[in-house]
Amino acid sequence: MSHALKKPDIILVASANPHKIEELQQILQPLSIVLKSTRDFPDGEDVVEDLPDLEGNALKKARYWNSFTGLPALADDTGLEVDTLNGAPGVYSARYAGEKATYADNVNKLLTELQGKSNRKARFRTVIAFVDGEHETLFEGICTGEITEKPSGEKGFGYDPVFRPDGYDKTFAELEPEVKNNISHRGLAVNAFADYLGDIKSE
Repeated sequence: MSHALKKPDIILVASANPHKIEELQQILQPLSIVLKSTRDFPDGEDVVEDLPDLEGNALKKARYWNSFTGLPALADDTGLEVDTLNGAPGVYSARYAGEKATYADNVNKLLTELQGKSNRKARFRTVIAFVDGEHETLFEGICTGEITEKPSGEKGFGYDPVFRPDGYDKTFAELEPEVKNNISHRGLAVNAFADYLGDIKSE
């Protein structure tokens, strides 16, 4: 029988991305949880995301950082899955055009692959893994939409300029951050995690 869940005071986020930490902090603020990032532990290693699915990579990162720091660890992996490309780029989204690819390189490759294709349906999927040494829990967020013919918008990053979510006439890169966070794959996954923490009884 596993121990009862206890709400953590500190969570290590397996990321050095300040925007990601800030976004998480905003959503988790009502729960009075302090977030640390991998920048706070410079002796830690970069975890190689070499597993075939988002769930595996997120768990691998969370397990490593939980073991390394002794803190409850949160990690995520995100992929863009395009119907007509059989789910590609998927787990390779960040390096679709090569290991050193820029956001623009990846977007250009995607648009090239979709030239002449009428089905441009796609979905963003984020998987969050939370590992506290006793429990491992996964949370998923999905946002469906389509890939536009050309980039539009200056906000966001990655594939945001070419992803138009269902029900909107703007790309992620054209939407205000508050709007995007409410409907985005990452926002949905983080909110599911926040709900989970909110349901835990504090001791």
